[in-house]
Amino acid sequence: MEKVINQTRKLLADWYQRYHRRLPWRETRSPYRIWVSEVMLQQTQVQTVLPYYRRFLEHFPDVKTLADADLQVVLKAWEGLGYYARARNMHRAAKDIMQKHHGEFPDSREALMELPGIGDYIASAVSSIAFNQPYAVVDGNVKRVLSRFYELSDPVNKSFSYRMFKAAAQDLLDHRRPGMFNQALMELGALVCTPKNPDCRHCPIHPLCRAYQAGRVEQFPKRIRSPKTPLHHIAVGVVYKKDRMLITCRKPEGLLGGLWEFPGGKVKKHETPEKTCIREIKEEVNLDITVDRHISQVKHAYTHFKILMDVFLCRYEAGEVKLNGPVDFRWITLQEIDQYPFPKANHKFIPALKTLSSTPGQK
Repeated sequence: MEKVINQTRKLLADWYQRYHRRLPWRETRSPYRIWVSEVMLQQTQVQTVLPYYRRFLEHFPDVKTLADADLQVVLKAWEGLGYYARARNMHRAAKDIMQKHHGEFPDSREALMELPGIGDYIASAVSSIAFNQPYAVVDGNVKRVLSRFYELSDPVNKSFSYRMFKAAAQDLLDHRRPGMFNQALMELGALVCTPKNPDCRHCPIHPLCRAYQAGRVEQFPKRIRSPKTPLHHIAVGVVYKKDRMLITCRKPEGLLGGLWEFPGGKVKKHETPEKTCIREIKEEVNLDITVDRHISQVKHAYTHFKILMDVFLCRYEAGEVKLNGPVDFRWITLQEIDQYPFPKANHKFIPALKTLSSTPGQK
């Protein structure tokens, strides 16, 4: 088995040197920049990350700049990338690095894992790539390669399998060049050993791959069928008072924490979206409103659920804002809307809002 492992390491290293993509985070040994890239790449495609990575580093070129920044500025820079807890945790981690590590990025995997938002994967990635320490990384691409290479029947989408995949990756890891090897294994999964129609003919390790030799590549990786994703019907109101509209800020923790949005909530059974909009705005911000017209219907998918959002243009009638749920509010003009970070679902109807020929407050 040792001979197979050594051969696999050499074949994979040779392939990576010839065919890997030229990506900006591969042109640096800066632990800060590598960390930023790894956080962004969690559950996000490379092509999506590239422009965000460049812009983020323009705003926050080092850990001190990030730590000193206001969270709203960080969230605005992250806007559209999703999974906003990543940005909030990065901001908190940067502050910890400045306060607890005197601004020096920790080179210990144990110290890294004490920082907010850093678990086994990111700690192993930064340790191996930035500091050449022998820790294997396990992401979706790595699991897929390993499951085919070893014919592993453990399901890749269940947490109880992680320890087994981690052990397999650690056994295969090239301790002399751990950072390069980790990137090579991930790159192989991204470019060649893909979920559908893997390009086995151009895979450097296919002669050693058990699933390939057995003609069973398409049977791996194994997955346990996930339950059907629930759909929530939401009603949202864009409430105008003269020439200003109301936005509210979510709690800093949890889903979309710290982002701004228009008030609203779930449509109850046997309730029309219009009635929901009126009820939710009264419950959430204590305002009496009139629904003026329907603006848009938006569909959006999160990790564990989907939403169908009906958006209404509303007229302020009476009341003073009293928050029940949100932590802050603003009455803003349409021209000011781009100054605030909003969830992607809101961005799907904001263009329609900008093109309205008139608003209740402008009649």
